[in-house]
Amino acid sequence: MKSKTPLALAKQVLDIELAGLKAVRSQLDAQFTLAVETLAEALSRRNKLVVVGIGKSGNIGQKMAATFNSTGATSVLLDPANALHGDIGLLDDGDVVLALSYSGESEELINLIGAVKRFPVQIIALTGAPKSSLAKLSDVVLNAHVPKEACPFNLAPTASTTAMLALGDALAMALLQTRGFKKKDFAKYHPSGAIGRALLLHARDIMRTGKRLATAPRTATVREALLVMTRAKCGSVCVLGSTGKLVGVFTDGDLRRHMAKAGDAVLHLPLAKVMTPKPKTLREDALAVEALKIFNARKIDDLIVVNAQRKPVGLIDSQDLPKLKLA
Repeated sequence: MKSKTPLALAKQVLDIELAGLKAVRSQLDAQFTLAVETLAEALSRRNKLVVVGIGKSGNIGQKMAATFNSTGATSVLLDPANALHGDIGLLDDGDVVLALSYSGESEELINLIGAVKRFPVQIIALTGAPKSSLAKLSDVVLNAHVPKEACPFNLAPTASTTAMLALGDALAMALLQTRGFKKKDFAKYHPSGAIGRALLLHARDIMRTGKRLATAPRTATVREALLVMTRAKCGSVCVLGSTGKLVGVFTDGDLRRHMAKAGDAVLHLPLAKVMTPKPKTLREDALAVEALKIFNARKIDDLIVVNAQRKPVGLIDSQDLPKLKLA
């Protein structure tokens, strides 16, 4: 039999794993809802989720625990072998144990679950064998059965571990929604790195203010505006109406475009003639992540920050974002 090319084999593996995910999706039932409710109730009592698994299931369990923790659901990974030699002491009354085993017959895990049953905790099984020993010992059973592994011998855990991982993600996301977990809560658990900074910082925390904010009345000439921009060391000027509200913006790009048409004569024109009216702005209390979205969507260099009266109070320069580790 002729061997497949690496590319053809890769596609076959992915097809098998996709089929496995679809199978698990079709098997979802009321037990999944019960699992989410069980976890949410335990967390509301300040209890935790204890994840256990052997071998590849243990590796998947580690990722699951990390995902739960990052979304505010307190979780720990418990090694079954160590648990039987004292680590089971980390269990508290009211905790929930998430036991991972595709076969549902792993000897080490079954021994551990037998010991866990002595504690007033609930057990959720994530297994490919809903009639296994593990399933019978559990309060809730999530069916992770897949038609076959991607391994040509149907032995190496491949499609089954992918399905387990995806089911764990589904559980974490459903739990997140049930508990009313918000974006601002997510930021609390990711204080370091771009995610945390973008979610914790507000526009007022990163904007240029004072002498670094160029403003000019709409009656000012382009020449006067350029002097203001030069002093502020920025590439745009906020154009103000008679009450001090923002009515437009004039940028380096605007200057080049108008000079291409009118030459030096543009320097004597009032800003009202050459400005871009109603520019995109951001409120000072908006999250920094909103500024990132606008920069990515609009392909602009500067973003004016305004207060509730639509008066400019600051400017966010896209060049500042890398320095702030926001881009």
